[in-house]
Amino acid sequence: MADNMDRAQRSRTMSKIRSSGNRTTELSFIKLLRESSLKGWRRNVKLAGRPDFIFLHERVAVFLDGCFWHGCPRCDLRPKSNIRYWKAKIAGNVARDRTIAKQLEACGWSVVRIWEHQIRRRPAEAIARLSRKFSKPSGAWVARPSARP
Repeated sequence: MADNMDRAQRSRTMSKIRSSGNRTTELSFIKLLRESSLKGWRRNVKLAGRPDFIFLHERVAVFLDGCFWHGCPRCDLRPKSNIRYWKAKIAGNVARDRTIAKQLEACGWSVVRIWEHQIRRRPAEAIARLSRKFSKPSGAWVARPSARP
């Protein structure tokens, strides 16, 4: 379908659209954290890359990556139009993710990237991956088995 706006009009229109973030994914993950009794997490902390969650005492930064936007190799979601633009955009996101992870690790943070599909399809695996980053073998930092299947 042809665009009925010129480039400047399209740019102006698109600049007015504000993202709501990955709110549903984050809310699902919060529910998982609570069900697993993982404590000590914070959101909206101004660290490099703006992690979705951090565990300050453990120095763990958690990023919840959307399968399309961050180029999930398992889901392999490919754009159907404007392919050249989207390939470059997603490749840039992946490169930025690597750079941010290196910056945080250089500052002593552990970085955990959890795919959107893991939260939906294999939540126990996502929580287990996160729990392995914690230094304390027991207590508030360790997840209890979730009631979810």
